[in-house]
Amino acid sequence: MLEINEFNAIRISLASPEDILSWSHGEVTKPETINYRTLRPERDGLFCEKIFGPTRDWECYCGKYKRVRYKGIVCDKCGVEVTRSKVRRDRMGHIKLASPVSHIWFVKGTPSRLGLLLDISPRNLERVLYFASYIITDVDDLALGNVREQMKTDFGVRRKDLEEKIIEQRGEKATRLSKDLAAMDNAMEGTLERTHEQFARQRQEIEDEANALREHLEELIGIDALADEDIVYRGTVLLEENEPVRERSLEQLEQLIDQEREKLEQRREYEIENVRLLADGERDQRQSVADAEQERLTTALIKQLEDLNKEEKDKLDRLDDIQLHRIISENEYRILRDLAPYTFKADMGAGAVRDIVSMVDLDELSNQMQAEVQSSSGQRRKKATKRLRVVEAFRKSGNRPEWMIMTVLPVIPPDLRPMVQLDGGRFATSDLNDLYRRVINRNNRLKRLMELNAPEIIVRNEKRMLQEAVDALIDNGRRGRPVSGKGKHRLKSLSDMLKGKQGRFRQNLLGKRVDYSGRSVIVVGPTLQLHQCGLPKKMALELFKPFVMRRLVDKGFAHNIKSAKRFVERVRPEVWDVLEEVIKDYLVLLNRAPSLHRLSIQAFEAKLIEGSAIQLHPLVCAAFNADFDGDQMAVHVPLSRKAQEEARRRMISTYNLLSPATGDPIITPSQDIVLGCFYLTQVRPGAKGGGKRFGSIDEALLAYTNGVVHIQAPVWIVIEDYILPGSDLREKELPSLDGVTPRVLIETSVGRIIFNNALRYQGEPKAGENGYRSPLHYRNFLVGKSGLKALIADCYRFHSQRENIIADVYQELIERFGPETSEESLLRFYASERTARLADRIKALGFKHATLGGMTFSASDVEVPDTKDAIVQETYKKVQDIEKMQRRGLITDDERYREVVTAWLDATNQIKVEVQRSLNPFGPVSMMSTSGARGNVEQIRQMAGMRGLTTDPTGRIIELPITANFREGLSVIEYFISTHGGRKGLADTALRTADAGYLTRRLVDVAQDVIVTIEDCGTTEGMWIRVSRDILASVEDRIVGRVTVAPVTNPVTGEVIFDTDSEILEDDGKHIANVLKSLDKEAQAEFGIYVRSVLTCNADYGICRKCYGRNLATGKMVEIGEAVGIIAAQSIGEPGTQLTLRTFHTGGVATDTDITQGLPRVQEIFEARIPKGKAVLAQIAGRVQIVREEEGIRRLRIVSEEVYTDEQMLPKDYRVVVKNGDAVEIGNLLAESNVDGDGRAPLVAGLAGNVYVDDDRLVIQAKDIEEHEEVIAHAARLRVKDGDLVQVGQQMTEGSSDPQEMLQLRGREAVQEYLTNEAQKVYRSQGVGINDKHIEVIVRQMLRRVRIEEPGDTELLPGELVELHELNRINASIVSQGGDPALAVPVLLGITKASLSTDSFLSAASFQETTRVLTEAAVNGKIDYLRGLKENVVIGKLIPAGTGMEQRRKLAEEAALRVAQITSTPADREVPAATPAPAVMSEPKPAPPRSFDEALNAVTNIDSGNGPKDDLFAQAMARLQAEEGRKPTLSELLGTDEDEENV
Repeated sequence: MLEINEFNAIRISLASPEDILSWSHGEVTKPETINYRTLRPERDGLFCEKIFGPTRDWECYCGKYKRVRYKGIVCDKCGVEVTRSKVRRDRMGHIKLASPVSHIWFVKGTPSRLGLLLDISPRNLERVLYFASYIITDVDDLALGNVREQMKTDFGVRRKDLEEKIIEQRGEKATRLSKDLAAMDNAMEGTLERTHEQFARQRQEIEDEANALREHLEELIGIDALADEDIVYRGTVLLEENEPVRERSLEQLEQLIDQEREKLEQRREYEIENVRLLADGERDQRQSVADAEQERLTTALIKQLEDLNKEEKDKLDRLDDIQLHRIISENEYRILRDLAPYTFKADMGAGAVRDIVSMVDLDELSNQMQAEVQSSSGQRRKKATKRLRVVEAFRKSGNRPEWMIMTVLPVIPPDLRPMVQLDGGRFATSDLNDLYRRVINRNNRLKRLMELNAPEIIVRNEKRMLQEAVDALIDNGRRGRPVSGKGKHRLKSLSDMLKGKQGRFRQNLLGKRVDYSGRSVIVVGPTLQLHQCGLPKKMALELFKPFVMRRLVDKGFAHNIKSAKRFVERVRPEVWDVLEEVIKDYLVLLNRAPSLHRLSIQAFEAKLIEGSAIQLHPLVCAAFNADFDGDQMAVHVPLSRKAQEEARRRMISTYNLLSPATGDPIITPSQDIVLGCFYLTQVRPGAKGGGKRFGSIDEALLAYTNGVVHIQAPVWIVIEDYILPGSDLREKELPSLDGVTPRVLIETSVGRIIFNNALRYQGEPKAGENGYRSPLHYRNFLVGKSGLKALIADCYRFHSQRENIIADVYQELIERFGPETSEESLLRFYASERTARLADRIKALGFKHATLGGMTFSASDVEVPDTKDAIVQETYKKVQDIEKMQRRGLITDDERYREVVTAWLDATNQIKVEVQRSLNPFGPVSMMSTSGARGNVEQIRQMAGMRGLTTDPTGRIIELPITANFREGLSVIEYFISTHGGRKGLADTALRTADAGYLTRRLVDVAQDVIVTIEDCGTTEGMWIRVSRDILASVEDRIVGRVTVAPVTNPVTGEVIFDTDSEILEDDGKHIANVLKSLDKEAQAEFGIYVRSVLTCNADYGICRKCYGRNLATGKMVEIGEAVGIIAAQSIGEPGTQLTLRTFHTGGVATDTDITQGLPRVQEIFEARIPKGKAVLAQIAGRVQIVREEEGIRRLRIVSEEVYTDEQMLPKDYRVVVKNGDAVEIGNLLAESNVDGDGRAPLVAGLAGNVYVDDDRLVIQAKDIEEHEEVIAHAARLRVKDGDLVQVGQQMTEGSSDPQEMLQLRGREAVQEYLTNEAQKVYRSQGVGINDKHIEVIVRQMLRRVRIEEPGDTELLPGELVELHELNRINASIVSQGGDPALAVPVLLGITKASLSTDSFLSAASFQETTRVLTEAAVNGKIDYLRGLKENVVIGKLIPAGTGMEQRRKLAEEAALRVAQITSTPADREVPAATPAPAVMSEPKPAPPRSFDEALNAVTNIDSGNGPKDDLFAQAMARLQAEEGRKPTLSELLGTDEDEENV
């Protein structure tokens, strides 16, 4: 096994099936867990002892081998190795899958790695993997070509056959038509013949009848006879009966015969015509039918040919579909299989995908993608870049794509998925066991089905179920419905075990439960010293039980540990004495949740007390944010010697006096202490004994003790041994008695004497003795909370300077802490101890005199001012006037509302002034407020004045005021209105506290790897600090603790105030403030100090000391190894929680600003979101035009106008050919020579524009006008006026600028400054002071990455995000080889995105989106070099900060030294002359590492294969490989004689 300090990097990658089998100790083939009768694990099951190891220490399954003497033996009967049972925590098994399954992370992740690699959409890929579609895995192009050609031939034959068939049919139809037409003609001729014959017969009948009648008439005419009857011819009566027959009758008959003949002829002709027409009609009809049939045949031929062509095209198109990686449905597969058998292979499921990915040539695919990235644009380029990123990840990491498909499934150790018996005999088991059982059951069933050659559909369904079972095991619920156990409880998969607050990373690796801890309510311990806490005896006994038991055995009270335990449990009297002994000088850690900053855990010496509550020193309450209203605290025992040392050196409360966020004291006295000191230093004119004079301090104290003088009476006292500020008019210097000690007659009070006496410590030298200056002047003024804070700050500052420490004392410090301790640390320890003692003395004094003063207040102390009613009535009258104006239409309702609210706010302020005026300055209420002990003027105003306006739940001010105060009592309506604010405060507290905690977590995550790593990065860049009205903090506060980049000179005198690389101290800050006061406003605005900043630090990893400057928690320059990123995050996050709670304490009473905006604005800034109420920024520089259109629309137009001129001298004998003001184009003729034959060239326009003719020259003027226009929102308030000149990125409307837009317009520096100032505005407006450098650390992390625009000759990809220092390193390497560097643009990432895009995958995975981060890291084969804190905590190494950094440096330097020894040629090793030495041999001996980073890199680049060419380890390995043909071992490189203490 690797020792804990034997690796400096950790790599994650895909596991190959061989890897999984190498981890495994056996195959799990049965789903059984334990035998329900014997309660022992089943063989080959999920808890099998043969695979995972014995359940009992040194005992095999069958019991044949017991005890440690059989260690390592494998039982021949049961096959179990005799070893410790703890191996069940790390031994793994495996399941051999009957069918390959995909890993869901690489399929369903965004983006789908498998899908991108194969260029298949995630939806289609899922259909293949879950057996809904086929994917073509192989295509025989030759066979497919043959099928295609055969198909074309077949269709050609079919086409020809069809055409011949149609031609034949048409011939048949034509023949039949000709026959039919001939038959028709014959039939017509026969009909005509019959018609002629019929009419011939009818004519004959007419003739015969006519002849007979003619003869009859002729007979009658001959005899002149009368007609014996009517003579009728064809219906016409010729002669009636008895009419005589004459010749006329014959004529008449002839006429009738002619008529009959004519009629018959007409009928004949009609009939013949009719026959002809009918025959023609039939002929035409037959012809048209034949034509139609011919047409139909033609149409049918065309359609059949079209259908044939379509069928051919469809089938050929289907053949085209037979392409590698094509997704086809089951129906399509059957069709294609029938269409082109044996030309392709298609399959479904993970097996098919595995076959495909195993054939992918990554190098070739990479070249294709690179070509596509360079040649394409838009979406195609974007997609190609994404694919290229995945391909390159596999190519460079050495992972094989087919490893994303699993054939062997690892089974995690059984103790990580335990099964425990409950009281009722039932078992509780980890959800993983159920998920594993599903996999095993389905896998076994699939194997059986495959052995039985079951139908394909059944096998396929079982494979799909196996895939789903493995998916559920890896990430339940990622696809489809999650698998549930009993009671619809969603089973926790492997992914669920890792992610979230309850996951492995956050629950078990970053935070662990610890033993030796207790918890109890806290109570105040006024008698404790600052470094002490009161620990209840019972709790201490339990915590220190093992220590007590050992001491009992050592002292002979008990013979062994068992009896000692009984001794303790019976609580014998001796136990308490031993406990006292054990606990003496032992430190315990106290912690109050929530731990918002490092001062939430501090070390104290335990003092045993009676009772059950922990006693806490009142001065550390501020650091813990604790109060004594039921708060609880946890106590922990640091066990090891090193832990005790760390607690004593770093964590003890005495050494944590200053706030890391601001540098101000955090142990400031408060409440009773402040009130006591204020009472003590207050001077009350007219008090008993006022005006008396005393010759010494002792006289005055004696007079006070005897009741002659009141403690607050103004008296004159001669004081010695005090240095006074010298500015007080109440001082009269007296001659010194011994020539050294100063004497002064001063007007003061006995209380102030007592107070100042308490500030002196026992044994302090006299003022002036050996040049000793007292750290604390005689404070002859009223001391409140701020005064006490300044007092503690002064004391710490004084004692932390070397010149103020007496030589003897300094020597004692060296002896006490050891000569190896740095001077800065010694000064810090000394200053902290001195200040802690002072604080304790102030605490005792404050408590004592708060008690003696007997201050309290009752209702009678709260006096309502007499003028209150008059002010209220006057305001009511003013409000009535405003409402009258609104009713008359003179003002709008909105204006009325604003006026009313303003009137009541003014009234509230007036009453506040009156309340202050009416307060008795010596009254308890006034004293508490003025001193800062409790309450403020606003609260007194609500008690004695009026409550004023309140807000409704939306935050809008209710215009009805509460005119009453708490002294008078509220009416029902007033009380009801008050409830809104109170409720909103409580609701906001609950909701926003979570937000603030989450903000702190994100800040910690983004900044956790910012550590001070080097002394000086050598940068010449910095940031300007100037006077600004927008920034609430003074220049003095902002520059103290910084290091200058350039000399700072006084602009008036020219004297150099600071040189380059000077640390600016407090006195220097005051000097700068004085210089600024002496300047006018313009000079002040121009005066700036150019200082180092973390924003411009050039350190590759972490930051350098000089860029960070002072560590505010110590008041000294920051030390290497300080985790400044964590400090920055805590400093910003801790007051963030206070911002949220602030609403609660004002009871929802309306103030000018709504503080609930504070936290969301901070989040908006640090997440780099588009802000609400986004301001409009000038996109170009130019002059503003405000265009107002109808309908109230406003447009802001910026016009940028640049004038270019081109002047040409005009020779005297040249003729101008253009007029003044003419427009000309480039190349137009302007003037030419008057002299014929002159060889001089004519003057032509070199610029397009207007030409102006002067006496001796031509001037062309051109204007380049650029315009940008934006519509302004109706409610937006403008910051610019018409005609103003604006710069690029200038804010033109009120609101917050979008930092992303500002980055594009104004660049990196402007955004850095903007974000820092905006964050500070939120905090400073709430009265929270945070040093700029903390915000700068976070902003640096937000801007540390750049986006690649053009990759040049590097291996970077377009759109890739890389660290700036990494890009600089890559570019430098490429340029040195003569290549083109990559071009990039700065990117502003929000803290969440920045955390997730960090180089450390362990840090990112333990933050958010665990599965996505791990998927990405595994594909890329990422190496985590463990440079941050989180990643080291996760893997259980010492963090690379503080002393851990020193240990690392020693290890790295020792390793580098060994490397240097390995790489140098040994003197006694001869190189044969004939054989040329390897190239590495001739290289010069490498120089020792120049910095810690270089040494660390040397260690971390072991065998990584990607380090720089001149890497120390690379040389060592090359040498050993050249000489011995092997790689060096780790022990050869690092050495084996590691000191255990270094671990």
